[in-house]
Amino acid sequence: MLEVNNLSVDVEDKHIVKDISFTVKPGEIVALLGPNGSGKSTIAYALAGHPKYDVVQGKIILDAKDITKAKPHERAKQGLFLGFQHPQEISGVTVTNFLRMAVKAKTGKEQHVMEFYQQLKDKMKDLKMDEQFALRYVNEGFSGGEKKRLEVLQLHVLQPKFAILDEQDSGLDSTAMKTIAGLLKEIIKENNIGVLLISHYQKFLHYLKPDRVLVLKQGKLVKEGNASLIDEIEKKGFDGI
Repeated sequence: MLEVNNLSVDVEDKHIVKDISFTVKPGEIVALLGPNGSGKSTIAYALAGHPKYDVVQGKIILDAKDITKAKPHERAKQGLFLGFQHPQEISGVTVTNFLRMAVKAKTGKEQHVMEFYQQLKDKMKDLKMDEQFALRYVNEGFSGGEKKRLEVLQLHVLQPKFAILDEQDSGLDSTAMKTIAGLLKEIIKENNIGVLLISHYQKFLHYLKPDRVLVLKQGKLVKEGNASLIDEIEKKGFDGI
């Protein structure tokens, strides 16, 4: 289980997140919603261990182990994954080599490039992805949908215990949004990944059907409920919650 206990986070001496607590269980999708500037991305980066985000109170527990002060790569090795809102381009590095190095960093074991490529092709086949995708440079010239497909592929290859997905729906049209949501659901179910999902789009949330919904306002959790809370937000807006 991923546990967040009484967490408070400062960014450049500004008190952004204020004494919040929640859990994410294996295989569970928990949606974290709130207006712009409420602190959602701050929570994501604090959980991932970004040094700019200073945890001034509380603990982050991953499978009963305190990772509050762990380095980002240590958290990744223990099974935590962060999906970025705007993934970066890495010119000159193919998707195959990028993922092979990511697996090596997580497991400490290095596979021969052709052996890994064969395994990667099987993973891509599961996601109905063209084999040529693995030979392209990471995110270089990728559409919004292709960038998000790469993140889903990373989840499938790395098989983390828990994933924090920061606006996985960003930059997607309606068709791509439905496709990415479907792929995510398959990977989450197959690998029993617990997910903390940050999103602004109700349509994407309806596709994914989160198990629980948390509402964050001005750095505080103000409401928790099931997926029906999404409809309530659609009708009333965050001001009515």
